[in-house]
This record gives sequence, structure tokens and C-alpha cells, in this order.
Amino acid sequence: MSEKKAMPLTTDSVDRASFSSTKESHMGGIAQTFTESKTSSYLRNEYPQDEDAIVDDSSAGSRTPPELLRTDSGRGMLTNPHSSLHGFVCPCDGFKGWKAISVRGRIASKSSGDLKGLARWDWDSDVKMTGGNVKEKGRYAAGKSPLELLPMELLGAVIDQLATDIPPNGFTARNIDLMSLLLTSRGIHSATLSTLYAQVTIPHSRIFRKFLSHISSHPALGTIVRRLDFSHFNPTGAGMTARERAQTQNLIPETLLQALLLTTNLQEFLAQEHIDDELSPAVLKTLLCDLPKLKALDFCACSSTSFRESFNTIISAQILPAALPIARLSLHECTILPSSVFDSLLPRLPHLTHLDVAHTRITDAALHSIPHTARLTHLNLSKCSLLSGASVVNFLTTHPAAKSLVYLNLAMDVKSSEMLSSDEITSLLPYLPTTLRSLNLKGSKMGKEHIALLLPLTKHVEELGLGRHLDLRELTRLFVPDSDLPLAEQVAWVPHSLRYLDVSDLSIAQMDLGTLFGSSCPVLKTIAEPLDVLELSAEVLKRLEKAPDVKRVGWCIKEAGRRGWLVRLPREGGIKDEGARSWKWGATYWGMRKIPVARAEVGGIYGHYMFKKN
Repeated sequence: MSEKKAMPLTTDSVDRASFSSTKESHMGGIAQTFTESKTSSYLRNEYPQDEDAIVDDSSAGSRTPPELLRTDSGRGMLTNPHSSLHGFVCPCDGFKGWKAISVRGRIASKSSGDLKGLARWDWDSDVKMTGGNVKEKGRYAAGKSPLELLPMELLGAVIDQLATDIPPNGFTARNIDLMSLLLTSRGIHSATLSTLYAQVTIPHSRIFRKFLSHISSHPALGTIVRRLDFSHFNPTGAGMTARERAQTQNLIPETLLQALLLTTNLQEFLAQEHIDDELSPAVLKTLLCDLPKLKALDFCACSSTSFRESFNTIISAQILPAALPIARLSLHECTILPSSVFDSLLPRLPHLTHLDVAHTRITDAALHSIPHTARLTHLNLSKCSLLSGASVVNFLTTHPAAKSLVYLNLAMDVKSSEMLSSDEITSLLPYLPTTLRSLNLKGSKMGKEHIALLLPLTKHVEELGLGRHLDLRELTRLFVPDSDLPLAEQVAWVPHSLRYLDVSDLSIAQMDLGTLFGSSCPVLKTIAEPLDVLELSAEVLKRLEKAPDVKRVGWCIKEAGRRGWLVRLPREGGIKDEGARSWKWGATYWGMRKIPVARAEVGGIYGHYMFKKN
């Protein structure tokens, strides 16, 4: 039987983590390499020079792999409102503002704002554009270069490649190339503005005030915004004390509401625990009821008393529509929300594809209330102590919304509760879909009888987290055929697809390090490829820290926060798989604990919850 313990309430004064920005580093080409900082990497020249804890490696890169460049709604990467781009924008020759653009021979623009007042400039409305598309003295006529003649959609896609999610080396200024483009021509100027404002990142409150001032003065800019991202927001940034921040009132519920009312085409709103006091009932009402294009909502670790009361107010007011447009919802670590919130929200999500309710009070009834029209691809139910194993298995094996899962996290902390028993694991494994690429069963009760049930999954799953009561000898059966099998079956053996294996539930005795590094064990050898990452417990890693055998067999140790991994070193001249997958939504490394609801590079506090916190 599953054991349950009541989940303690979490308030704004308990378990509140300080800001920690964690991002992936591709320096050296070794997986599970991260850079960490106590300040957001969006802040530059505003941090104490003697702060030893800042570890933003100036040589560490962070980039979006080419195959993960945005293809979904809303163009462009994250934009940095701190950039001086927002303080200096210049029109090209002959630009008259949006309201003066001719449509079919008539001045028919319905724009609610005119870019003429965006910065301190003026232009002559009588300027005539030079015609023709031939070169004069080696140059194309204004507005007639091949680049400018591209359709706006293609031109925007080209410009998007110049924007970056995260500063490439810590505190380096961003989007310098975009600044140059703004000065190029009318067409490129317009397309560049779309990239700059499509996805806005707010690293601290003064940047938010600057952003709000711009879209208040020029409402047309607000209509460009598709993503409003607070995942990099640092409440202690920019050298301000708590009293100074309270007095400035840059980011308060009223100003946040004002920004939402001006960004009417918003599609993604990414919040986190350090702004949960600003999520008032009016803000939540706007997010849930008044933004018909909103597709993604992330309240990662929001657990203040005021956040709970705001949600309770919305639920008790019974103002939520019967169907919400939200397709991707994260309430990751929102431990303080009562079960009634999930009971009310989940039945109203007919288009749901991503759901992260890790470490929350979701109940069996709420889980089964997800509409049958939903098509879940990403589901995180880890550490949900109010869910029963039997109900979860029933949902995953019978509910229409669970037939195309790609990412499934059912991990539990065995010190507090257990979700899946041995019999429930046996009932679940044969019914998991072939679409699955990531499966985490950490904390469940497993035995050698489950290896045969796991084998079919290892042919398409790339990430696998195993439960307790297994040992190293049994794990080898996942990588090579059993020697006791008939020769024909050994020859017909289909290689596994595993690249990451979480065995952190196994003790030192179960891992048997002498056998692991011995000549007879295949796990660390090339025959076990494409396996690249083994996640281990703290006690096993401690034993391995000074062991010379690790590097001798071509592996190394990587750690971040409470987690640690054995990582295969890249072979010289070999083809390196950096780990980028479309289902990771921007992440490249393995074993993420938090589901991303917006496609972006790993960074800010989301990176902390993805890879640093267990």
C-alpha cells in the first residue's frame, strides 16, 4: 500500500530560495555542465566586483541548437529591456510612421500608436523615396536591396537569428546586432522592432518600469509582445535594498496589471516565486479571463500567502470561463495552493498539452477531470503526495489525454511518501506509449521482474529514471542481451536508445563500484553507447570523487546543487550529440525536473529548478 503524509503548508517566509541563475554551458562539449550565478546574467555593471559567489564563466557559451530555433507562434528570442536599444531607436530615411503607411492607395492603418514619438527624432514627411532596384555606385537604391524585398515573414525569421536568449558570456551586452539593424532601413527597422518586442525578459524592477513606460507611451509596441518573462527576475538586483524597492513601486500589482492590459496579444506569461506577491486577484483574473491568445502560463514555485489568497478569490468568485485557452500550464512547486484550485482549473483546459504540477496538492479527482479533448505530451506528477498510485496508473492507461505522452515524471521522495508499488509498476509499464522519450520512476518500488517490462521501452526512451531495490547486475540487461538467451535472440537484439539513466536510488552496495569499473561490466564501455549520463546518489558520488578509475574509463563527474552525474567524455574525432531535442523545448542536457512551457534556452531560476534541485 502507498504511504501518504499530509503536505505541510508553505508560506512566503518558509522554503523561499534566494535567486539563483543556472544555465547550460557548452564549453568543452561535455554534458551536464552548468554555470551558476547569484545574480541574473541580464544585469551588467551592476553587481559587486568582490562577489566571489558569482560564477558566470566568461568563456561559457549558451546557445539554442539550430534544430530548436522557434517554429511556433510568436517570433524571436527573448528580448532584454535593459538594452540601450529601447532608449535609442532611429528611423530610416523617408520613414513617416505607421499611420502614414499606404494600404491599397489609402492611408488605412488602424495602428493605435505612432512610432514618431518613440524616441527624440523628427523626420521630413516630404522626403521622396528613390525608385528603381538597380545598383548606383555599387549600392542598391533605398528600400530595394534583395534583403529588404524579402517578404516580412522571411525577413523577420532572418533577423530572429541575431537575437539571443541569454547573454553569451555572463554580463556581456546583448542584441548589439539588432541595434545596428534599427538604423538600416524602414523595412528592416520595422521587422527588427517585432523581434525586439515579441519576447520580453524582465531581470529586475527598473527594467520593468522602463518597459511599461515605453508601451504606455506607444501602445502599438504592446501589441507586438508575445512573451513576458520574469524567470530571470532578481529581487535583490541592481544594488537596491528591500525598502528602496518598495518605495520605487516599479513592479507592484497595479503596474503589472497595467502591463498586461497593454499586451493584449500576449501568448506566454512566465512568473516565479520572487514576484508571487505581485500576482493579485486582478492580475490573475486578467491572465485567466481577459487574454484570449494566452497559451502558456508558468507560476514556478509561487508559494506566498498572498498568491494563495489571490487564487482563492478567483475560484470563489466563480468568474472563470468554461474553457480556458491555456495549453501549457506549470504550477511546479506551488505547494501552498489548495486542492480546490486544481479541481477548478483542470476541467477548463480542453487544449492542454503540458502540465507540471510537481509537489502540489493535486488530487485523484482533479487529475481525472482533465478533458478528454486534451492531448498531453508533457506531464509532471512528481512528489504529489495526495495522488494514489492506483489512480495514476488508471489515468495513464485509460484516459484519452494520456495516449501521446513524450515526457512523464512520476518521481517520488521515498523519505516522505511512495506513489507506485511493485504491482502498480507492473500494471503501468506495458501500456506506456511508444511516443515516450523521458520516463522517471525514481522512488518507486521496483524489482528484477520489471527489467523485462522495461526492455521494450528502452528501444525508444532516451531518459529513464529507475526506482529502488535494483542492483547493477540487473541493470546490465538493459544494454546487452542476456547470455542465457538463445543465439538467434541474441543476434536479433535491438540496441537501446538510452542516453541518460537515473540510478540515484541505488546505494553503494547496490551499485557495486568494483564491478561497475571492472572489465566484465558493459555499462561504462562503448558497447553501452549511446548512454552518456548516469545520475548517482550523493553517497556514491562521494566515494567516486577521488577515484582514478573514473577518468581512466573515459568518464568524468559533474555536479550541480544536490545532483551529480557520471558523464561520458567525448571521443576525439567522434560525432558529438549535444542532446538537443524538440521535446526538451530548448534544453540540451539530460534529466530536467521541471517542464518548460515556452521554448527557450535554460537560464534564470527555471534552470535552477530544472537541473540543480532534486
